[in-house]
Amino acid sequence: MGAQIRVAIYTRVSTEDQAKEGFSLEAQRERLEAYCLARDWSVAARYTDEGHSGRNIRRPAYQKMMAERDAWDALLVIKMDRIHRNSRNFMEMMENLGEWKKDFVSASESLDTSTAMGRFVMDIIQRIAQLESEQIGERVKMGMTQKARVGPGILGFHPPLGYDVTEGRLVPIEAEAEVVREMFDLCLEGRTLEETAADLNANGRRTKRDTAWTPIKVYRILHNPVYAGFLRWDGIVRKADHDPLVAVEEFNEAQERLRSRAPLSNAHAPPLILPIVQVEKINDALERAGPGAPLSSAQAPQVLEEA
Repeated sequence: MGAQIRVAIYTRVSTEDQAKEGFSLEAQRERLEAYCLARDWSVAARYTDEGHSGRNIRRPAYQKMMAERDAWDALLVIKMDRIHRNSRNFMEMMENLGEWKKDFVSASESLDTSTAMGRFVMDIIQRIAQLESEQIGERVKMGMTQKARVGPGILGFHPPLGYDVTEGRLVPIEAEAEVVREMFDLCLEGRTLEETAADLNANGRRTKRDTAWTPIKVYRILHNPVYAGFLRWDGIVRKADHDPLVAVEEFNEAQERLRSRAPLSNAHAPPLILPIVQVEKINDALERAGPGAPLSSAQAPQVLEEA
């Protein structure tokens, strides 16, 4: 790369990075501008994403920079992990830059894709970074599995309709809880999923995401054992410590009524539905095993995140 190269300076910090010395946006910009000055490169544009993860490609400044690629010849970052923390995303970006005849430079790592060695070394480093990221994910999963076994609290999913999260625990929201109970009541009265969805919409009831009800959304609520006081994560099921919105008997009766009707088509059926038929046996097993003891997925209900 020679003189008068037009450079796009990209800087990023995530929420965690902001507390680390040397990762501030100002520190990144100063070093990158000095890097350009030493090489007689012109700074064509500066792009900054603050508070965004490197694993997310939908960063505003990143997207804007790629859309304005005709204004620069090379993309400059302080470190490779400022642009991407996912190997696949990084390699897709590099393929695009290659097609656009653009170069990529990492100042701290002295890597320049205008050279064959730079391209080779960068590929190796990105694969190592991906390995580290996957190892972190495995450790997080192990921690979540242990939490699922011993409790207490929720297991990382967003609170379903009828609940909020306070200090790591599910707490009922009465206005939403009324909608959940209404659904179970309608089911026990013999209403179909289509009729229940129509009734809810006619009465101005909305989902947690403020959307209209559909039969599949009603189906997921009625099959979600969280409303009977259970939680499930990654195959581990346990009796939870939150307040149920419906009795176990009501929940079981709703499952029996749903199974007695024509099943949903494959196009409508949500994945990994496990019907619950023996919660009484679950309670007996819990009493024998003691508080917090996990049950097999064959014995206990499954939690589905609310649609």
